[in-house]
Amino acid sequence: GQGVDEPLSATGFRQADAAGLFLSNVKFTHVFSSDLLRAKQTAATILGKNKFCKDLEIKCDARLRERKYGVAEGRPLTDLKAMAKAAGEQCPSFTPSGGETLDEVRERAKDFFEFLCQLAVELEQKEQDMHGAASRSSGTSAEQFVFPWTNHCSEAELSSDNGGASKILDANILVVSHGAYMRNWIGYFVSDLNCTLPTNLTKSQLSSVSPNTGVSHFIIKLENGNLLKPEITCVCLNQDSHL
Repeated sequence: GQGVDEPLSATGFRQADAAGLFLSNVKFTHVFSSDLLRAKQTAATILGKNKFCKDLEIKCDARLRERKYGVAEGRPLTDLKAMAKAAGEQCPSFTPSGGETLDEVRERAKDFFEFLCQLAVELEQKEQDMHGAASRSSGTSAEQFVFPWTNHCSEAELSSDNGGASKILDANILVVSHGAYMRNWIGYFVSDLNCTLPTNLTKSQLSSVSPNTGVSHFIIKLENGNLLKPEITCVCLNQDSHL
């Protein structure tokens, strides 16, 4: 939860190192992290392994915090399950006294996602204002766009009308958060925004909590800067091949 702000364990640091190596060839434009210590340490460790953006600023945001579990925080998961059973409810829909409801968590996720979309639109507007500037093609290579679960990007992603120069993605954002929070965020993508999912994804995989440092990759398209109708495609969910 939120109330117990413990640092990563030795295992946690090893997992963060593995995630950093896994993502070392990905050039991020922005990094956002929950302001809880374990997430901040994970984000810093991932960036420390990156070939392109070691010095990128990590912006902490309280909207990315784990779900608040009230009286259950700092206690074993078995205690939470016992509280739910006593209340005649099932985890994870059960809300302990003083905790956040799933709707409240989803509202935080929705608010943060809309903020990211606004950020992307503003970047696009700046690009249009600077149209033709050399910054659009400052010696970037295709390698910077390669995600570890694809052999290479499609030519369409890398081609550009600007003299054949590599196209810099307007925003390529790393977000480091927490399991229960991310499950709610992904639920919002699927149920409210009709996110396109990988064809081989099962229902149980969709509802499961990501393993620590699991990686999910979403492509967001905002046609003509339309914030109301983002087109979302899930490339992979809770990827853990690096662990």
